[in-house]
Order: sequence, then structure tokens, then C-alpha cells
Amino acid sequence: EIQLVESGGGSVQPGGALRLSCVTSGFTLSSYWMHWGRQPPGKGLEWVSSISPDGSIANYAPALEGRFTISRDNGRNAVYLQVNSLKPEDTGVYYCLRNSAIGSRIFPPESRYRGQGTQVTVSS
Repeated sequence: EIQLVESGGGSVQPGGALRLSCVTSGFTLSSYWMHWGRQPPGKGLEWVSSISPDGSIANYAPALEGRFTISRDNGRNAVYLQVNSLKPEDTGVYYCLRNSAIGSRIFPPESRYRGQGTQVTVSS
């Protein structure tokens, strides 16, 4: 059974930081591009960041680059998202997603391979 389990969210003040984790099982993590997406309150899922199977390529939504850092540890079957200098508009549920096909690198908002999400709330 394929599983993705996110953790690390919480409530922080503006300017704070969090490290989100996604622990995976049931498939060979090193074969897939992995993604983080987020869903702000009342809005749809939006792309945050993507990372190549070996971790050598990382892409970010333009508005987030410089504050967010994606990484992975294939040996630990985990993907991470370091989020710094948090703003109220970063509030939302953050999801880890996997493409259906090996080699596909496009953010898959409709993917059935995603976790339950972890809530990030930024407020003073």
C-alpha cells in the first residue's frame, strides 16, 4: 500500500519557520519526482515546490522562492519542506504528492498519491 504521511505543521507567528516532513512507504521513492502543494482556506490546491528523484533539481513557485527549500532523503524515504520567514498568506494545509508515472515531473493536483496534509497557520 502506497502511503504518504505529512507532519511538522503548526501555528507560528509571522517571521517564524517550520520544517515539514513527508514519510513515504509502499513504493521506491528514488524513482519519482515529488511535490509539495498547499491549500489556503477556501481556495484550491496550489503548487509550492518540486524535486527530482535524485534531489539535484528543485523548482519553486516564483512567489515562494528564497523562503522555501525542498529536499529529500531517499534512504529514509522522506521528503522535506523548510519554510522560513512565514507570512499570514502562507496559511493552509500542506500536502506531499507523487506523480502516478515514473519520469513525470508535472505537479499532479489530482493525484491519488498524496497524504492527509499538515496544517500551517501563521498569525500574530
